[in-house]
Amino acid sequence: MYAIVRTGGKQYRVKAGDKLRVEKLNKNLGDEFEIPEVLWVGGADSFSGNPVLPEAKVVAVVTHQTRAAKVLVFKKKRRQGYRRMQGHRQWYTELFIKSITNPKGEVSQADTEAKVFDPSKKQQILDERAAVRKEAKKPGAKPVAKKAPTKKKTVKKKAVKKKATKKKVAKKKTAKKKTAKKKTAKKTN
Repeated sequence: MYAIVRTGGKQYRVKAGDKLRVEKLNKNLGDEFEIPEVLWVGGADSFSGNPVLPEAKVVAVVTHQTRAAKVLVFKKKRRQGYRRMQGHRQWYTELFIKSITNPKGEVSQADTEAKVFDPSKKQQILDERAAVRKEAKKPGAKPVAKKAPTKKKTVKKKAVKKKATKKKVAKKKTAKKKTAKKKTAKKTN
């Protein structure tokens, strides 16, 4: 079973168990809520709304709220000396679709549980890693074993290219000498 929902002015096709990035919603991490605008429910039976289906339900869980990757905005007018560079990071909310209920009452549940991102746990993990690095840097500590870097094999084609470039340079030098001889011959006449 799938549904088409509208949130943040955009429409999304979702199934139970899907992760979905939408425009930022004013919800807390781990909140479970119903998406209010369900436009279509499909599967064995299809139901379309006019414009929404009031009996259909799509239950979602907020798993993550952060900002997307930076998008660079660059404006330029040629020959005018006008250049503007600006960056933008859009806020988004990541949702986990827990279940879909059609107007008949049939329910499609997700197979897995929602994994909620917890920023405090992430900070705790980063602090633990920093502590391990400090311990490794102390003079009495045992060094951490590192993998030896692997050497890449050199390709013989590179040597052939160098010889070809040397020949071109030699040709250019002889061409310059010939033109120099012609110029001196003209001056003497």
